[in-house]
Amino acid sequence: LEEGASPDNFMSAVFELSDNEALFDREKRRFLASLAELDDEVPLPTRRQDRRRPAGAESDVTGFENTPDTDPSLPGNRTWGREILSRVRGSELGNEAIATAQVGSEDELDQIIVSAATAGAGWGALSGAERAAILHRAGLALGGNRARLMEVMADEAGKTLDQSDPEVSEAIDFAHYYAERARELDSVDGAAFVPARVTVVTPPWNFPVAIPAGSTLAALAAGSAVVIKPASQARRCGAVMVEALWEAGVPREVLRLVQLSDRSLGQQLIAHPSVDRVILTGGYETAELFTSFRRDLPLLAETSGKNAIIVTPSADLDLAVKDIVYSAFGHAGQKCSAASLVILVGSVATSRRFRDQLTDAVTSLQVGPASDPTTQMGPVIEPAAGKLLDGLTNLESGETWLVEPRKLDSSGRLWSPGVRGGVARGSHFHRTEFFGPILGVMTAATLEEAIDIQNEVDYGLTTGLHSLDPREIALWLEHIQAGNLYVNRGTTGAIVRRQPFGGWKKSVVGPGTKAGGPNYLLGLGSWRSEPSTSVAPISNPTVEALLASAATQLSASEVASLGRAASSDSSAWATEFGMQRDVTGLAAERNIFRYLPTTVEVRLSAGGSMAALVRTLMAAAVTGSVAQVSSATAVPAGVHAAASTMTFIVETDDEWLTRIATLPSGRVRLLDGDSSRLSFAINGNPGIAVYANEVTESGRIDLLPFLKEQAISITAHRFGTPNHLTDVLI
Repeated sequence: LEEGASPDNFMSAVFELSDNEALFDREKRRFLASLAELDDEVPLPTRRQDRRRPAGAESDVTGFENTPDTDPSLPGNRTWGREILSRVRGSELGNEAIATAQVGSEDELDQIIVSAATAGAGWGALSGAERAAILHRAGLALGGNRARLMEVMADEAGKTLDQSDPEVSEAIDFAHYYAERARELDSVDGAAFVPARVTVVTPPWNFPVAIPAGSTLAALAAGSAVVIKPASQARRCGAVMVEALWEAGVPREVLRLVQLSDRSLGQQLIAHPSVDRVILTGGYETAELFTSFRRDLPLLAETSGKNAIIVTPSADLDLAVKDIVYSAFGHAGQKCSAASLVILVGSVATSRRFRDQLTDAVTSLQVGPASDPTTQMGPVIEPAAGKLLDGLTNLESGETWLVEPRKLDSSGRLWSPGVRGGVARGSHFHRTEFFGPILGVMTAATLEEAIDIQNEVDYGLTTGLHSLDPREIALWLEHIQAGNLYVNRGTTGAIVRRQPFGGWKKSVVGPGTKAGGPNYLLGLGSWRSEPSTSVAPISNPTVEALLASAATQLSASEVASLGRAASSDSSAWATEFGMQRDVTGLAAERNIFRYLPTTVEVRLSAGGSMAALVRTLMAAAVTGSVAQVSSATAVPAGVHAAASTMTFIVETDDEWLTRIATLPSGRVRLLDGDSSRLSFAINGNPGIAVYANEVTESGRIDLLPFLKEQAISITAHRFGTPNHLTDVLI
C-alpha cells in the first residue's frame, strides 16, 4: 500500500488475486473496520518510576508488599542518582543529631534509660494496631528520605548507590512488615504478650541503615522503648534514620539516640538493670563481651559468618562466577552474608576455564570511592588493620594468590579484591571471618566432602550451591548447616519476608527467630498464659498418651488446660510450623521458609509443676524434637512411658547446673526455675539459648523452642525460561 493510495485500491489489488467475490467483500469490511479502530496515541511506558517526584502521602497504609528498588535504566532515576553523588563530598547530614545525642556522664545516661523505661510503659500500653499505624508512617518517612539516607551512606560508610538503595528499601520493608506483625501480637491464641520496657539496639556499621532500622522498628512494634547507639563508624547514618522515624511520629522520649564518650558508658548501657532486652548485630566476640557485663542479659544477636558457595561439575559456570564475585565483593566483602569461600567439586577444581573466568571477573571490578558513579567496589570502612590487613597481605603454607590484592590509596581504605588459591581444610582462612574483599578457593573430591568442609566452620549464617543436578541439590539441602540457603544465586541480599534472615550455630545468640520473619517479634517480650480457644483435633499418638497419663496424675483443671494446649499445638502445627511455605509465590525464584526440629534440654526444677513438664513434652512431641529431660523429682512412670522416645534423668538443681555449665552450646527450656541462677552457672555463655518464659497454652509460643528456622532461596529459571529442578524436592 503505497503512500497516498486508498485502502480500496489495496483491496482491489487483492481481489485480482482472488476469484471469490463474496470472500473479498467480507475481508474488505473486516479490514476497513480494523483501520477505523486504530488510534494515533502512543502508549505510555510501563516503567514510570522517577525518584525525583515526591512519594505519595498515603496516611492509612495496611498490609505488606515489598518496596521496589530504584530502576537505574530510567533517565529520571539516573539524574536523581547523580544529584545524590554530587552532594556526597562534604555532606553534613546527621552531624547535628549526633552532636545532640552525645552523653558524657553516668548520671546523664542513667536518666536517659530510666526516662525511656517510663515512656516505654505508655508505648507498650498501646494496642498493636495503634503502634502499627505509626510504623506504617515510619515506612513512608523512610521512603521520603531515601536520597538523604543514600547520601550519608556514601559519605560515611563508602556505600555505592547500587548497595545503598536496596538497603533503604529493606528499612522501609521492615517498617511495614513489623507493623503488620504488631497487630498479630494482640490476638495470639493461648497467650498474652507483655512488652519489654526498654530495648537497647547496638547495630553494626556494614548495614548502617537497614539493620539499625530493622532492630529499632521490631522493638517499637513489640511495644518497647528503644535506646539506640549506632556504630561509631556509621553514627551519622543511624542518626538520619532515627530522624526519619521521629518525623513519622515515633515519640522522641520512646526512641532515644545516644553516642557515648567512653567505653565505660557502653558497659553501663548494656548492664543497666532497667534494660530488658539488647539487640546486637556484630561479632560473636562482642556477644561474649556483652554477657560478661551482665550474665543474665536477655541478648538477641545476629553474629558472625564464614560463608561458602559450593560449585559442582553440573553447574552453569558462567552464572556461578557472576554470583561468586557479587557475593564476595559487594560492599567490599563487608557483609555478614558475603561469600568468603568457594569450594570447587571434582573437575571444577582443575577447570582452567572456571579459574580464568573468575580471575577475569575479579580483576575487571572498578574499585574507587562511592562518589564515583563508575565504582563497582568501594572502600573498606576504615584503614585495614589487624586480622583484615593480615588476610590482605599474607598467605598460609600452600596458598597462592590467584588475584593479589593491592592497596590503592594512602588512606589504607581502598583495596583491590583478592583471591587466594590452595586454602587447606582446617586452615586459619578456612575457619576465620575476615570481613573484607578476600575470597578463598578450596577443593573437594565430592559434594559430600564439600558439605563437610562448609559444616566444619563454627558459624552457620548463609551458604550457597551452584548445581543443575536435582540429586545434588537434594543432598545439599538435607545436610548443610545454615540458616539461609541459596541455590543457583548469590548469598547476599536477603529481602524482608521473602528470605527471613538469621543463622545457626555461632551465627545466632538467643531464640533464633529470623529478622524479617513471622516470629521475630515473639521473642522481644514475655508471655503469660491465657485459656486457648482452639478446637483443632489432636492426632499425635505421644500427645494422646501424655494426656491419658496426666488424667490419672493431675487435677481436673490441669488436665483441662493440657487438653486446650494440645489443641492449640495441633492448630499451630497445621497452620504454621508443620508446613514449608513460599509466601511470595514468584515465578522466577522459589523462596521457601521451613522449620526443622532441634534437640532441647528441658529442666523441671525443684518445686516445679509436673503439668508444665507434661505440657512441654507435648510440644516437643508435636515438633518431632528429641527432648532431654532433667527433673529434680522422679517423673511418673506413665509420663515416662508415654514419652518413650525422650531421655530422662533425675538430678538436683545443683547437679544440673554443674552439668549444664560444661555444655558449649544448645537450647534449654527452663520450667519454674531461676533463670538468673542458670545464667550465672553458665557464666553468660551466649552459645546456650535459654527459654524461661511462663509455660502457656499457646502452640504458637510453646512450640518455638523446639524448632530451628531455615530460609531457602532457589533460582527457578534458565535464561528467563522457568525450570522445575526442585519442584519435587521441597
